[in-house]
Amino acid sequence: MKTETIKLNSLDDTRALAQKISEGLRPGSVVALTGPLGAGKTALSQAVAKALGVTEHLTSPTFTIVCEYETGRLPVYHFDVYRVHDEDELFEIGFDEYIHGKGVCLIEWADLIEDLLPENTVRIRLEYGDSEDERICTITTADSCDDGSGYIFTGER
Repeated sequence: MKTETIKLNSLDDTRALAQKISEGLRPGSVVALTGPLGAGKTALSQAVAKALGVTEHLTSPTFTIVCEYETGRLPVYHFDVYRVHDEDELFEIGFDEYIHGKGVCLIEWADLIEDLLPENTVRIRLEYGDSEDERICTITTADSCDDGSGYIFTGER
């Protein structure tokens, strides 16, 4: 596993990180976002989707579990699994097809379904920093997914 920790001091920092992340995403990439409520999971998801060229506004799919966005360079499947109480709920909506599909899965509250995530999932943990706007972002990935860019990503090459 490789881990990198980055301080984000503004929304511009989040957008810059999202741009770097998006450049490494491929069909089949899974990005698992974790952290406390309000730490920036949705903001980072929105920024990654925008960096991938998604033109619609990415909203939190809390009550629908997943929202699909097809307008970018890759389809984006945005999950919020906070309210998932049983893994069968995910399988009923085709979770396997999403995570092994032709798009990118951005999964908020992914720690709740850790056992269902592929081995090469990019894990991003957001925590509150010392100041109100600061966030500490820890990115953890499998060594086997290194693309040589300084960030490690998954999916078909």
